[in-house]
Amino acid sequence: MDVSEIQCKTALSSSSLPGLSYSLNPYRGCQHRCAYCYAPNVLRIPRDVWDIKIQVKTNISKILSKELRKKKPGIVGISTVTDPYQPLEQRYRLTRSCLEQLLQYDFPAHIQTKSSLVTRDIDVISRFSDPQVMMSIGTLRDHERMLLEPYSSPIQERLDALRKISDAGVRTAIFFGPVYPTITTDDVPHILDCFKESGASEIWVDQLNLKPGIWETIQKALQHDKELIRIFSEQIGKHNDYYSIIREEIQKKATERHLKIIDAF
Repeated sequence: MDVSEIQCKTALSSSSLPGLSYSLNPYRGCQHRCAYCYAPNVLRIPRDVWDIKIQVKTNISKILSKELRKKKPGIVGISTVTDPYQPLEQRYRLTRSCLEQLLQYDFPAHIQTKSSLVTRDIDVISRFSDPQVMMSIGTLRDHERMLLEPYSSPIQERLDALRKISDAGVRTAIFFGPVYPTITTDDVPHILDCFKESGASEIWVDQLNLKPGIWETIQKALQHDKELIRIFSEQIGKHNDYYSIIREEIQKKATERHLKIIDAF
């Protein structure tokens, strides 16, 4: 992996995502190597470059501090295209530094991650007037996670992290996406129970979006598990109603559990 330190010119970008005013991305590229990641497509970066050439915006907190003095207050999404708590954050602490700046100017922070490292910053996050931490989880089967998200935190660590954050009084949510095609309607009740027990107050649901190059990357990641490839192929290929059926079951079971469901994007 090639890690380079760069100087950025801007920190905050206007965001068109629901509920967000700005986006903040301390890193460019991501170490988690999620096979289904569509960020390279959005940013028009080669998929084989996105997760092996990571750029670290070492001056981002200083730039952010200057921008916050002039910007109109609004909700800041951390991060919108790359994970703010990918392994490099342990060393560089850029996300934490940015949170400290946002707290100083009372800009609400909404964090999305797949990493249990976020618990390191509970002391800062819990001091915001309107914080939210959203944990991304697409399956409870960790052996599948290891194939498609090899360098992200194990699923149970994510659930435990969210519980810890929720217990600290921070509003929490789960980004249930992409919903792995291996999930059946019979799996939904148990999954929702686990999410609720972790302290999530709402669940955002998203399907697997096969932008150019993604299916090929998934096939490569699953090359030694022919059964998983077969299931993925059938559910997202032949059975085009798979996600509508799963989505209907999620809504039904969530209503019974008093969980709020939101369609992502």
